[in-house]
Amino acid sequence: MTTKRLTFIIIFCMMTMLMSRCAQEKYDLVIKNGTVYDGTGSGPYKADIGISGGVIKNIGKNISSGKGLEIDAANMIVAPGFIDIHTHCDGQVLDEGMNSLKNYLMQGVSTVVTGNCGDGTWDVEKFFSQLEAKGTGTNIVHLAGHNYIRNKVMGMDDREPAEAELEEMKKLLRAAMANGAAGMSTGLFYTPGAYSKTSEIVELAKVVKEFGGFYATHLRDESDYNIGLEEAIKEAVLIGEQSGVRVEISHIKALGKPVWGMSDKICRIIEDAKRRGITIFADQYPYNASSTGLASAIVPSWVSAGGMLKANLTDENKLPGIKKEIEENIERRGGPESLVIVSYPEDSRFDGKNLKEISQMKGMSVVETAIALILEDSPSIISFNMKDSDIATFMQKDYVMTCSDGHIEVPGDNKPHPRNYGTFTRKIRKYVLEDKLITMEHAIRAATSLPAEMTGLTNRGSLKEGKIADIVIFNPANIKDNATFDDPHQYSAGVQFLLISGEVVISEGQYNGKLAGKPVRIQNQ
Repeated sequence: MTTKRLTFIIIFCMMTMLMSRCAQEKYDLVIKNGTVYDGTGSGPYKADIGISGGVIKNIGKNISSGKGLEIDAANMIVAPGFIDIHTHCDGQVLDEGMNSLKNYLMQGVSTVVTGNCGDGTWDVEKFFSQLEAKGTGTNIVHLAGHNYIRNKVMGMDDREPAEAELEEMKKLLRAAMANGAAGMSTGLFYTPGAYSKTSEIVELAKVVKEFGGFYATHLRDESDYNIGLEEAIKEAVLIGEQSGVRVEISHIKALGKPVWGMSDKICRIIEDAKRRGITIFADQYPYNASSTGLASAIVPSWVSAGGMLKANLTDENKLPGIKKEIEENIERRGGPESLVIVSYPEDSRFDGKNLKEISQMKGMSVVETAIALILEDSPSIISFNMKDSDIATFMQKDYVMTCSDGHIEVPGDNKPHPRNYGTFTRKIRKYVLEDKLITMEHAIRAATSLPAEMTGLTNRGSLKEGKIADIVIFNPANIKDNATFDDPHQYSAGVQFLLISGEVVISEGQYNGKLAGKPVRIQNQ
């Protein structure tokens, strides 16, 4: 046999094997006829996806499941399951009836990152063990929180740590990273994080770097409360530069009148850092209102030092100065009309009312009303404090990820931020399909491969053979965030199917009650 003829036979056999692969191989599940956005930012293409053992085995044409399940995704978009890079779900996920995270599943979210803004437990092994015992609707990635670690070692002291205290914080952080944490978060605007100097964060970030983790930061200032937004961004850059760690700027924004219009300048600082080789991303929720605790928003951090918040707010000698600063902070956030109470168990009439309305109901000044609310129940608020033009500037950047900054919610009487129910569907409906501000591939990348890269999730975040089958299938004709500020307890629509590790948890738009998620130990994926 001639060499030429032998080569022809080999090529013919290989082609025959490839062409018959789909017919011969059997799959647990096949997604057929879908328009695939693979999460990398590439354009869409038509393909079938074959899944076995929770893993994507084949992406191609005319794939048959044999006797397995088939999902017809005609006229629908098939994408990686969304990864919410910034949530506060760890505060509730172990509570009774909250572990399904249904408000996230209905948006197409398959993985959430918890422990943000410095508030994540350092005892990752205990947290993950509890999750494994209870079960969870989504996958959980966790960050160790600087506030938790600092508070355990130093309490609420407003001072630098002694050498032994810094070493103890490093020890706790190393244990968290070794047990599967993806990195460390800070809440430098909140206490006790606000009492730390940059050098303290750099030293801790170096520990995170040892494990290949990332650093997520709620900036020291998103407005002009203390050092100002520009300097706060520069501090985040400096921490990344001096430690070598990947940096994520949490819920990037220009908060309040003093910094409106600064988004271009902020982006130039970030982009200059990227050109210098610093790995720095940001995340953003697609709303013009933020949400936090009333005390955190308007009470200066020094008032809480040493755990003296209530004592200082009732100290007649200190109160005049505190009231002046609170008044300035209320105006900084857009005035009392812009601060809306989420939930107030002491008097449910206040739910959904703004600070000015409540002050009129109580017959007190706005500042006195705010102090009374904090002393009685320390409520959470929604604060309308951003400009649409700044939101648009940040959203169009290829290093800005999608996040909810949200919590687990179930329908009730309170008035939480609608981002808890509608972040991912809103971004697609409003900013892709209606406003055409960004493309579909841009939006999907911001919710999939980009956060996977940030967190170190090597086997999720894109649709490729060999990856875990976390997959969302949605109908672009009816994808919609139903939640509003006035009526927030409404699940999103349009997500027809959601798979987590190849298991269907949303089918024909309905959650089937399965808990297919798991805690993801980044060091042992």
